[in-house]
Amino acid sequence: MIEQALTLPCGHQIPNRLVKAAMTEGLADAHDNPTARHHRVYSRWARGGAALLLTGNIMIDRRYLERAGNVVIEDVAVLPYLREWARVVHEGGSQLWAQISHPGRQCPRMVNTTPLAPSEVQLDILGNFGRPRAATEADLQEIIQRFATAAGLVKEAGFDGVQIHSAHGYLLSQFLSGRTNLRTDKWGGTLENRARLLLQVVAGVRQKVGPTFPVSVKLNSSDFVKGGFTLDESVQVVKWLNEAGVDLLEVSGGTYEQVEFFKAIPDDEIRDSTREREALFLDYAKLIKAVATMPIMVTGGFRTLTGMNAALQAQHTDLIGLARPFCLDPDLPKRMMTGQLTSLPVPEDGLRLGRGYWGPNSKSGAMRGLNNLVHAGWYYHQIERLGDGQNPQPDYGPRSAMFSHLMHDTGRAIRRKFA
Repeated sequence: MIEQALTLPCGHQIPNRLVKAAMTEGLADAHDNPTARHHRVYSRWARGGAALLLTGNIMIDRRYLERAGNVVIEDVAVLPYLREWARVVHEGGSQLWAQISHPGRQCPRMVNTTPLAPSEVQLDILGNFGRPRAATEADLQEIIQRFATAAGLVKEAGFDGVQIHSAHGYLLSQFLSGRTNLRTDKWGGTLENRARLLLQVVAGVRQKVGPTFPVSVKLNSSDFVKGGFTLDESVQVVKWLNEAGVDLLEVSGGTYEQVEFFKAIPDDEIRDSTREREALFLDYAKLIKAVATMPIMVTGGFRTLTGMNAALQAQHTDLIGLARPFCLDPDLPKRMMTGQLTSLPVPEDGLRLGRGYWGPNSKSGAMRGLNNLVHAGWYYHQIERLGDGQNPQPDYGPRSAMFSHLMHDTGRAIRRKFA
């Protein structure tokens, strides 16, 4: 099943079912442009045999970043950099799709002390995020235009598709959530109003890129936090996305407050059904797929060839999204399709996290925040090594990962400010 091609509603063909899902890279230069480090890591992944590679968090507004080191697309000045990025991926044999995003309130203080959000609801994690200001009508119209402009530029640069990020608690996801969207105007209140920004962004992007260019959306199945976006709401939004002409839907879940894809579940707490289905969001994806008219991709938790093929054969998903395993084994798609590999590396094993201070399921908000820094920093380190032409380092320690991440992100933010 993983070797079969998939044709999208727009007519675009994806040559197999394995996708390198988005991971934020943090490799941009001080002017927010792609660099040779992007070329090296993406060339390595492209040669590994994945059907397509999704970039991580390309920002549409350099005032608001998910982290320093994000690539930003605002105008034609970035086109030469994007063209080279697409060229090296195509030479490696894969397609390149751009994930375009706005962080909303999930913009760190080092980048902007007053981020933009649906409402003035601050994200309180380790004091890392400032109190946001509520977006005005003019802000929202500009955001819609910025998404469309970015999509048009990646198409012009030779990318093969675009994904609109409306998951993981970023701006479009914040508008969908009753926890972060407290507005009483046409952009808040009912689900129809909260989904308005996402649907208008999709419409603007589609108008810009035309009917035959693939347009994808990444959507939470649930936020997994009290008062947040729910599965029932996600199912309804998918019905509206059907009418919007979306070509591919990626199903995920969680926000910075509840990072589902970093959680470690003890063996004795895993339900038998979860063991059988393997992927984190597959139970949710089945309900979404029942109403979706576009193909869907599930990302998170797939670790065995048997589990991937079972999910595809049961038609619970159409594409398999993989992210963290690429940090340790860039060649995994090719090796799986030739039968050399039947199970994927689990990066968490390399962290050797304990049950105490560094425990992945700590009840403390501060401990959970520190643990997320450990996990994120460890994966960033592997991506940086690949970007430098080096091999992964699976024995890299958790404390080194956290402190290296903080030091590097601080350095990138300072260089940006003085560039």
